[in-house]
Amino acid sequence: MPSPAPQPDWVLIRRRAIGDRIRAARIHTNLTQEKLAELAGMDRQTINRIEQGHQSPILDTLILIAHALGVPLADLVR
Repeated sequence: MPSPAPQPDWVLIRRRAIGDRIRAARIHTNLTQEKLAELAGMDRQTINRIEQGHQSPILDTLILIAHALGVPLADLVR
């Protein structure tokens, strides 16, 4: 099975921007990565990888993170 083609640079830039918005919302609500992970039902490493732009979260994960942060999903992905 061939490996998937690398993502275009603009996709990686957007992924990092979404991670930055998640981090900013987390800090604004005074949550640690550990607490956000607990509230969203995932592990801290996953939150870290998403915030750093190293992991591309699926829609369900973004919905859980937005709910845990108490912000509209649109605020994270605009």
